[in-house]
Amino acid sequence: MTSKDDKRHHLDSMLMRESMVDKEVMASTEGSVPVVRMLPHVHIMKIGASSILEAGKDVTYPVVDVLNKILEKHKLILSTGGGVRSRHVFSIGIDLGLPTGVLAQLSAADALGNAHILGTLLSPVGVVAIPPEIFGHLLPLFIRSAPGVIFNGVPPYNLWEHLPAIGRIPPNRSDAGSFLLGECFGCKTVTLVKDVDGLYDSDPKKNPDAEFIPKIGARELQQRNIKTLPFDRILLDLLHNTRLVHQFQVVNGHKPETIAAAVRGEHVGTIIHADN
Repeated sequence: MTSKDDKRHHLDSMLMRESMVDKEVMASTEGSVPVVRMLPHVHIMKIGASSILEAGKDVTYPVVDVLNKILEKHKLILSTGGGVRSRHVFSIGIDLGLPTGVLAQLSAADALGNAHILGTLLSPVGVVAIPPEIFGHLLPLFIRSAPGVIFNGVPPYNLWEHLPAIGRIPPNRSDAGSFLLGECFGCKTVTLVKDVDGLYDSDPKKNPDAEFIPKIGARELQQRNIKTLPFDRILLDLLHNTRLVHQFQVVNGHKPETIAAAVRGEHVGTIIHADN
């Protein structure tokens, strides 16, 4: 307790004497000051590894050409996943009994390899892959200095990866990492570039009669419990708690023109949004 005769200056802190496990205290931390948007003019774009980079030059080169044109006018943060290599590593790891956290660590290494592949293709315009060790806090500097940057989209939970509700595959993969980065930096858009036009009520690669879903809220999509989604399912949970990025769009990279259209703010795929 501070004495009345104490002339020292004391700093007030809203959490100094509060419990960090009290729900009302946690609710009060929302505060009256809006969350800072650090990079509000920048677009996040996840380039699918298995759907684009590993599909061969006939698919990859047109996507790279479109990215080059976009980079002339817009700042991009590009991400990649581990693709087929991660699937192979997951298979080996599960067969050997490796825990989820170790699988997440291995997957991040695969994603970084694909980031360097994309960086090699975009190096003529000064866009390269940045190692995760220096990426985060230096990102605003990189964006100011270059048209864009590339990172491995797998979030660095590594051994501390969240436990999946089903199976042992890490739930936070490159789609989730791309969205989380966009939310942290308050980016303008988040686009996931896949090999389908967007979301369907069933897998369109197996069911030619699958119904296309142009726009849907996260809660409704969870209630529909569609068996196969073209993105990390955990994104739906993330949308419930978002502060800055309230939607993402899935577009077809095999139709490269949709990538540029998404950056311009056009609805050309499926938009999954937070519920009001």
